[in-house]
Formats: sequence, C-alpha cells, structure tokens
Amino acid sequence: QVQLVESGGGLVQAGGSLRLSCAASGRTFSYYLMGWFRQAPGKEREFVAAITPTAGVTYYADSVRGRFSISRDNAKNTVFLQMNSLKPEDTAVYYCAGRLPGGATTDRNRYNYWGQGTRVTVSS
Repeated sequence: QVQLVESGGGLVQAGGSLRLSCAASGRTFSYYLMGWFRQAPGKEREFVAAITPTAGVTYYADSVRGRFSISRDNAKNTVFLQMNSLKPEDTAVYYCAGRLPGGATTDRNRYNYWGQGTRVTVSS
C-alpha cells in the first residue's frame, strides 16, 4: 500500500512558477512509476507527466512539454513537478499518482494510488 500527499499548490500570476511535491509512504516507492495528473473544473482528469522508477525516463503531455519538469528523490520517497511559464489554462487540481511499471503511461485508469490533490490557480 502506498499513500501519497501532495503539497505546493497555490495562486500564481501567469508566467510564474510553482513546484509541487508528492510525499509517499511505504518502502516500495522506488518500484513505482509516478505520475502527475490534473483536473480543471468541468473537465476530465488528464495526464501531465510521469517518471520511471529509476528516473531514467520521463513523459510529458504536449501541453506542458518544455515548461514542466518531473523529478524524483527515491531516498526521500518524493516526486516533484516543477512548473514554469505558467498559463491560466494550467489552472486545475493537480494529483500525484503511482503504479507499477507496464502498460500505457498516460492512462489514468492504470494508476493504483492517488493523492488528494493540490490546487493550482494561475491568474492572467
């Protein structure tokens, strides 16, 4: 069992930056592929980024590639999402998620563990 707790959300002006963190419990964190998803009001939850267990490979949605960066520290059971050049359309609740590797990385239905979410609001 893995429990995930996000932090770092808040209100920021367009063009600004935020760094989200996701702290995981459990000794098997380093086995998990970790992802970030987001859900804007009235929209479905969408994939943002993911990182393999050893941090060797990262994946990004086209809408955030070049602006967001996912990383992890397995010694601290934490995954991060650095968000730069934020836009109003990035406004959403951001969720951390985890799963064992295998299958489509961007498919939210393949993730077993979810955090409670942290809200990000980008003002224009």
